[in-house]
Amino acid sequence: MVSRRTFLKYTGSTMLTLFGFDKLSGISKAIAAIPGGTLDPNLIKKFKTPLFTLPAMPKAGKIKLKGGKVADYYEISIKQFSQQILPTGSPATTVWGYGPVHSVEEKALVYHAPSLTIEANWDVPVIVKWTNDLKDQATGDYLPHLLPVDPTLHWANPPGGKAGRDSRPSFAATPRGYQGPVPIVTHVHGMAGVPDHSDGYAEAWYLPAARNIPAEYAATGTWYGFFNEKANGSEPGWGRGSATFTYPNAQHASTLWYHDHTLGMTRVNVYTGPAGFYIIRGGPAGDDAVKDKATGGSAVLPGAAPKQKDKVPSTRALQEIPLVIQDRSFNADGSLFYPQTRAFFDGTTGPFIPESDISPLWTPEFFGNTMMVNGNTWPFHTVEQRRYRLRLLNGCNSRFLILDFSSIPGVEVWMIGSESSFLAAPVNMSTVNGNRILLAPSERADVIVDFAKVPVGRHVLRNVGPDEPFGGGEPGKDFPVAEPATTGQILEFRVVRAKAADHTTGPANLLLPPVEALPPAIVTRSLALLEEMSNRFEDAPAQTLLGTVADPGTAPAKAVKQMWMDPVTQNPAVGATEMWEFFNTTEDAHPMHIHAVSFELVNRQPIVVDEENGTVQMATDSQPLPPEPWELGRKDTIIAYPGQVTRVKMTFTTPGQYVWHCHILEHEDNEMMLPYRIGPVQPEQPGQP
Repeated sequence: MVSRRTFLKYTGSTMLTLFGFDKLSGISKAIAAIPGGTLDPNLIKKFKTPLFTLPAMPKAGKIKLKGGKVADYYEISIKQFSQQILPTGSPATTVWGYGPVHSVEEKALVYHAPSLTIEANWDVPVIVKWTNDLKDQATGDYLPHLLPVDPTLHWANPPGGKAGRDSRPSFAATPRGYQGPVPIVTHVHGMAGVPDHSDGYAEAWYLPAARNIPAEYAATGTWYGFFNEKANGSEPGWGRGSATFTYPNAQHASTLWYHDHTLGMTRVNVYTGPAGFYIIRGGPAGDDAVKDKATGGSAVLPGAAPKQKDKVPSTRALQEIPLVIQDRSFNADGSLFYPQTRAFFDGTTGPFIPESDISPLWTPEFFGNTMMVNGNTWPFHTVEQRRYRLRLLNGCNSRFLILDFSSIPGVEVWMIGSESSFLAAPVNMSTVNGNRILLAPSERADVIVDFAKVPVGRHVLRNVGPDEPFGGGEPGKDFPVAEPATTGQILEFRVVRAKAADHTTGPANLLLPPVEALPPAIVTRSLALLEEMSNRFEDAPAQTLLGTVADPGTAPAKAVKQMWMDPVTQNPAVGATEMWEFFNTTEDAHPMHIHAVSFELVNRQPIVVDEENGTVQMATDSQPLPPEPWELGRKDTIIAYPGQVTRVKMTFTTPGQYVWHCHILEHEDNEMMLPYRIGPVQPEQPGQP
């Protein structure tokens, strides 16, 4: 069996799109089925559980703001609970998830993983009091993590106290996993123009208000107190174990999502369950602005969507359905499995830190062997022979999905939006991409799926992405596809005859609202995506990193790494429009995410990487490659392919401290994230004299 690194050497290089160059036509060796916990995924019964349609998050009320605006107010906490993720008859799974603390509606306070959808209206602020309630509800004691937490990374580090929090600790011997109280901080992914104190900055975490927090522990992150003071007067007061964030919702109608963002712990925190959709509706670029080309009037998109007062689960026939797709592994007792040793990834058994540069519990990437949709393994969903609107989210830690609708006879799939806006025009994925949709971790797709010509019966949505790190290319030619019996299946559609005529507008006739072009960029920043290999073990990644490239062009330019604690070098001016170039020097594709903005993908272009000398340069006679049709809208996450520079353009509107990072969560947690600042240094901000 080829090693993961060797496999990447075959699949990396200059893959440009989903259908790139034929790199593996002579390589037939397949990667073996991926390992996991003690529960064999082949023994899990498929398509026995109905799809859980995620309800809307209940509001706690409304708040009148200074200036007269009225905000929707939510009180949401994260708890530990038991959920039936595996089919009925199998053991339940202990997970974490968000749920409403109070509600103005008469309904159950539902906690679920993934969590309920926050339904927001354009230009109507949302205020959320986020509470860390990861404690025993009977005793008030904190609950330890469900998964192994590596304390040798640069992480939140509550045991370090005020002086040592948010640091990479030193150890005299390899430590065990951290078992103390769990820090959290919630980030709404894709929220543009959000004030920095409400963005979920990785060093603004907080512990639960538990009875038994050790006195020497830091209860909050480095930036928590500064942001608390900054928010004072504009939001309800922050309290012990909580933070209150304000979201402006002034961007385009968008499919956003929220999840934990704690420094050095995002991978394990999100894996336990706390994540959910955040959908912004309305405005000049919302659903009501979509026109019907045939009539010139307003178009009709598939609906209805989940609403605040729905029963749980909903008894209404929904035609707009959010789908969170995740990969997980399980043990026979139903518990979540996540690697407890680095050896799981590449066989590296130590010695670890401090004798080497390898962290003992961090795994460079993780691929679960079981697929889960909306919190159940391999569910089914009954659909009529009509059109549906699916909002798709790749909620996996590391796995790139290639959703393959081509195995469903007669289906037609149209993509109408990405993360942060509608597309320039509807894209018939059936004709331009073989009915396949590529989604990197955290990418979203707003699609219309037409089942009108699909035969009555059962049809499986498949995944032909790899069970390994993704470097681009065509499934089955440039890389082996996912295990057909397990990770190659997502969910089953049970198609029945339509009960009534479908009066929605045909996707080909949709005239989507225009997305205004951004101004020309006044600054171009050349940035590097890097991987640092171990200086002791062969082919063993020690860290993934970001950095800068000095004056890239036709001549080789040095890629210089930066660490989280280095001084901020990405510092756009307020109101500036900039071009950021991601030079990917690694063998992985990386989903790059920039907080507080939405951006345009400008182009991609081949580069030459000299690993030995640590330099990059533009490939001779190379030409920029335009975005794919399904990338022609505002985005907040973009795939940066190996052997390419990927260029994005954005306008920075709100001053403050934010981050940019790779959204492979294992990468993000080990230095592939950097702070950036919009505007000047803030008075009395952390780290200033």
